[in-house]
Amino acid sequence: MNRRPTLLATAVLTVAAVLSLSACGGSDEGGSKDSDKIAGAGSGDEKRESPSPTASDDGIERPEIKLPKDVKDVFEGSKTGDAKKDAILADNARRISSLTEAVTVDAKEHPALKFYSSGDALLSAANYAQDYYKKGKSFVGTTRYYDREVTFLKGGAAAVTYCMDGTKTYPKDRKTGKVDRSIPASDQDYSFYNTRLEKNEDGVWQTATVLTTAAAKRCMP
Repeated sequence: MNRRPTLLATAVLTVAAVLSLSACGGSDEGGSKDSDKIAGAGSGDEKRESPSPTASDDGIERPEIKLPKDVKDVFEGSKTGDAKKDAILADNARRISSLTEAVTVDAKEHPALKFYSSGDALLSAANYAQDYYKKGKSFVGTTRYYDREVTFLKGGAAAVTYCMDGTKTYPKDRKTGKVDRSIPASDQDYSFYNTRLEKNEDGVWQTATVLTTAAAKRCMP
C-alpha cells in the first residue's frame, strides 16, 4: 500500500478551477513517468503553524506559505555559493511547499501555488491536489528533499533535479483525522524529480514542467 495517492498523469482542470482551487487545494508536478509525491497534511480549520521557505531580501512581495503544525518540508543543499543558483533553489523549495500547503490546508484560494508554478506544472499540480481531496486523504510528517542541483539552460531557463524521501510521512483521513502509521517504508517512498524553471517578469523562478520517477534507485540510501 502506498503512503500517498498516485499523481494523475493528465491534467483535466480548467484554468478557472486552477485559479480558484476552492475546497480542493492544488499543486505539484507536471508530467510524470511513474508517480509523484509531495509532503503535506491537515484539513479544515486546522491551524497553520509551520512556515516553509519564507521571506527573501530580493524585494519581491511573496505570498506567505504556512503548513499545519504536523507537516514539515526539509530542504538540503540550499546554499551553493552562487547567488543565482541559490535564488533558483529557493523558489524551487517555495514551489514544493506551496503544493504541500495546497494539499494539506483547506482554503478558498492557494496564491502561493499560482505564484511559483505555471503552465503544465500548475495544471498537473492542481490535479494532484484535487485527487487528494476527492479521495478524502492527506498526510502528516516530514518530507526530505536532497541532492538538489541546478543546471542553466539555453534561453535563460534552468533545470533543477532533486530527490525526495517520503519515508517519514503517513496517510491521513481528511474526515476523521486518523493517521495510519502502520504502512512500512518502501522503495516507492523515494522519488526523483527533473524540473524546468523559467524566470517571469516579476523575477520569480516559476516551475513550468516536472518529470518524476518513483522508486528511483539513485535516491535510495
